[in-house]
Amino acid sequence: MKRRQFLQAVMATAAVSLVPSLPLGAAPGRETFSEGSKALKAGRWAMVIDTRKMNDPRLQKKVIEACHSRHNVPDIEGPQEIKWIWTDSYDHTFPEQLNNYPAQTLTDRRFLLLCNHCENPPCVRVCPTQATFKRDDGIVVMDYHRCIGCRFCMAGCPYGARSFNFSDPQEYVKTPNPKFPMRMRGVVEKCTFCSEQLAKGELPYCVQASEGGILFGDLNDPASDVRKALLSAISIRRKPSLGTQPGVYYIL
Repeated sequence: MKRRQFLQAVMATAAVSLVPSLPLGAAPGRETFSEGSKALKAGRWAMVIDTRKMNDPRLQKKVIEACHSRHNVPDIEGPQEIKWIWTDSYDHTFPEQLNNYPAQTLTDRRFLLLCNHCENPPCVRVCPTQATFKRDDGIVVMDYHRCIGCRFCMAGCPYGARSFNFSDPQEYVKTPNPKFPMRMRGVVEKCTFCSEQLAKGELPYCVQASEGGILFGDLNDPASDVRKALLSAISIRRKPSLGTQPGVYYIL
């Protein structure tokens, strides 16, 4: 790329990032949704994944497909894959566990992974355009129109929960969902705790597809399903020593 072309690209990107975000109907790509009277609200949204129930590959696949199909996540194989929710091994999921000899029932499991919607999200701190921001209810969302593709958020996220669109993702979406914004080349994307579902008064798609293996609710409410589940079983979070305070808990 010649110097003049480079400067033109930088100026164009800066101009886009300075344009105020428009409502959903005017500019697809904005992940804030109009809330109706039935909208679900919480002081701090959190998720509890019961790994004892979510150890079935069939059920894991069902959850992943429910999320990806409705959010127009492109199906790209290889190092440029895009993922909102996926599975990984025990060692990769919980590298800080001190037990050198964990039970085989744990090491044989595959664990569902997604954005942890941290209380102290490092991705928000490093984003230079505020394309990534945390809502008052704890959900970390994105404004794709502000994303300039610098990938600082990907470097800042210790959970590998963000994906970058190296090419036009629309080519890899077999059956697009017209009700959810499509992304574009050169932006980062990730799980949003189905904020569009909450705005309609419905639970996230992964929760609905989990057959009771994933719980979702207000962490600040002692009567919520997530609080009750955390009180009734042993649970852990990913990389707790980093101080990010993840919003996703795992029951072992």
